[in-house]
Amino acid sequence: MLVWFLPLFLLFLMIGLPVFFGMLAAPGLLLYLNGQERDLSLLYRNVYNGMDSFPLMAIPFFMLAGELMNRGGITMRLVEFSQAMMGHFRGGLAHVNILSSMLFAGLSGSAVADTSALGSMLIPAMQREGYTRRFAAAITAASSVIGPIIPPSGIMIIYAYVMGESVAALFLAGIVPGILVGLGLMIAVKLMADRYDFPASRTKATWGERGQASLKAFFPLLTPVIILGGILGGVFTPTEAAAVAVAYAIVIGMFVLHTLRVKDLPDVLMRAAMTSAVVLLLVGAAMAFKTVVSLSHTPEILAQFILSLSENPLILLFLINLLLFIVGMFLDAGPAIIILGPILAPIFTNLGIDPIHFAIIMSVNLTVGLATPPMGLVLFVASSVSGERVETIAKAILPFLLVEVIVIFLITFIPEISMTIPRLTGFAN
Repeated sequence: MLVWFLPLFLLFLMIGLPVFFGMLAAPGLLLYLNGQERDLSLLYRNVYNGMDSFPLMAIPFFMLAGELMNRGGITMRLVEFSQAMMGHFRGGLAHVNILSSMLFAGLSGSAVADTSALGSMLIPAMQREGYTRRFAAAITAASSVIGPIIPPSGIMIIYAYVMGESVAALFLAGIVPGILVGLGLMIAVKLMADRYDFPASRTKATWGERGQASLKAFFPLLTPVIILGGILGGVFTPTEAAAVAVAYAIVIGMFVLHTLRVKDLPDVLMRAAMTSAVVLLLVGAAMAFKTVVSLSHTPEILAQFILSLSENPLILLFLINLLLFIVGMFLDAGPAIIILGPILAPIFTNLGIDPIHFAIIMSVNLTVGLATPPMGLVLFVASSVSGERVETIAKAILPFLLVEVIVIFLITFIPEISMTIPRLTGFAN
């Protein structure tokens, strides 16, 4: 009877029940009907146990660091740096949007934070320059998915926690895929700019102006260097690195740039707490959900079904990418990783796929799902920031989603894209 937990969960989502409650109600109801009251208490106890983890503490710290940097004006300095470097191109502000997302990704690791912080600045600016509001919202949403791919990444921390992989290895494996997504989006904007005659946002910056913008952005750009350098050098763990990022953001905002004040902190802490609570509740519910996954023997059933389709790993990877893309349309990346990771990763590891490579395939695919209609979270955030309807943003984002799907298949079938840096640094075989 327990094998029906997934269809029941999807039914709850379709009738509008929040994901957190659906994850607990679907398996809980089936356990109760099956007379497994002891397992029912285990299910709800695992909600707390799933959140009670030192590695997961990195998520609220990175969320807080992103909020501090945004409130301290650091985000604006990244935008000014991007504009000095790329603002003179045709479609310059669209390029600036993408480059800013790539730079901001090294600070927050969150697609939602990226959409909210950059969208509030760049969407109105792009409208003033002559872009349509739906295009501005679409490129903001599409580029924000780079946030959880380029390290630090909350999604990769969750994957490493669930599957017992190295956070450092996943962070390193995400660098090139994240850059590829950004470059792919820039190529798409270039092609569209020539066809639709997009405006250039400004005259070409002088080398002096570029140098000044670089100096202003120096301390923000140093953040990912400190985080990654500390983790790879063995100076601190990813969780400690996140705490260091918070301390660094406070020092830079308050004492170096003087853009962050003590009276700003309560609101910053509240926003970070609310965002972190949503993520951690979903992680806790997903870990409890995972308990019923194992009790129902779904992994074994699904493994047999997948292996019956083909013995060729490349064909199976293609099919799994389609499955993950569909799942990403309806389910947030964190819960999807916790639910499907333990089911799918062992299957492909046994087929000879490197576990780090599969982790990146899964993480990038589900991250792109954040911008995929009908349930993509960043579409709703972009709609809130821009005032544009979700349906119109969903139509405008389709060319950019095509680019991101192409990058997903490149990552899937060319392992060296994600595996070269981890191997060169000794974090993967």
